[in-house]
Amino acid sequence: MSNDPSFIPFTRPSFNQETIDAVADVLHSGWVTSGPKLAEFEAALSAYFGGRPVRCFANGTATMKIALQVADIGAGDEVITTPISWVATSNVILSVGATPIFVDIDPITRNIDLNKITATITSKTRAIMPVYLAGLPVDMDQLYSIAKQHNLRVIEDAAQAFGSKWHDKKIGSFGDLVSFSFQANKNLTTVEGGCLVFNNDAEAKLAEKFRLQGLTRQGIDGMDVDVLGGKDNLTDVNAVIGLQQLKQLPTYQARRAALAHQYFDTVRTELKSAGLESLKLELPVENFTDSNWHMFQVVLPLEQLNCDRAQVMTELKDLGIGTGVHYPAITGFTLYKNQGYKTSDTPIAERIGRSILTLPLFPGMADKDIGRIAGGLVRILKKHYKN
Repeated sequence: MSNDPSFIPFTRPSFNQETIDAVADVLHSGWVTSGPKLAEFEAALSAYFGGRPVRCFANGTATMKIALQVADIGAGDEVITTPISWVATSNVILSVGATPIFVDIDPITRNIDLNKITATITSKTRAIMPVYLAGLPVDMDQLYSIAKQHNLRVIEDAAQAFGSKWHDKKIGSFGDLVSFSFQANKNLTTVEGGCLVFNNDAEAKLAEKFRLQGLTRQGIDGMDVDVLGGKDNLTDVNAVIGLQQLKQLPTYQARRAALAHQYFDTVRTELKSAGLESLKLELPVENFTDSNWHMFQVVLPLEQLNCDRAQVMTELKDLGIGTGVHYPAITGFTLYKNQGYKTSDTPIAERIGRSILTLPLFPGMADKDIGRIAGGLVRILKKHYKN
């Protein structure tokens, strides 16, 4: 990240003084690892999700891996997922010995194409793991209809979707196993962390074992281990940050939506002013009902440009504007190519992954930043437009 105060990063977390003071109180308390603040945070999250059991973990990768373990998915099993995600989504499937089956994405939503899932289901299929890119959920009714028809578990990678909705119901307040990330760039952050939302207390209790060495305590001095667990607990320092972020979430959400509205208006105005109406710059779905606007992403019309994405990003950086790539197709990574996966099997994901660009979006942005970003992007596109 640049030290230039005028530089606009693609994201920046927001921490107020109350949060800083709350962290200091935890540090002064002497109990800094998992303790009373973690319990308080989990209770607050449970209330947020309508009373469903919730357990927190050290990061959003652990949440997904433990969800797979809770669902008893392992060697010989297949899990259907999307190639456009942070690679953790499929890495955790590999880590439990299962096989990821990649289904191509919808070019408009950029999420897994639910209409293509059924054709990939086999006798080895145990679960579907959809990803809600930039906070936009898939058609939840269709998703769970497919899962029910084929008796599959659903492990929702809702890492980016805290605060998103489906038909006015919060993502996480219904469904099967729902995984959220609280990493630093998320709408609600604990710096690092994540949570899983469960259907029942039995699976939540099992997840507790998996997050801390498989341990169960009895009485004041008794303990037992009956499953193989790891070390994936969330600390009270992280939890108290989450509690403060939860208070501010409505304000953050409203600000993100307002900035997204400005993006749509300003980018379209800039394109028209530049005479670039024929430029096929793909904007996200204009959904202000379900999306939490975790990110604002465009897909560059590389076939109409005489440069690649890296050049556009470099020129934006020279203008003091940070950008990101979320994400290249997972099947293009060496680890996956070596296992026989090919980007050509999911051509829409290959194109989107090569062309997608994440523009800055975070609550601390100023209104004027949108004009500066949109204007800079359109000038660069015009410069490289092959007309």
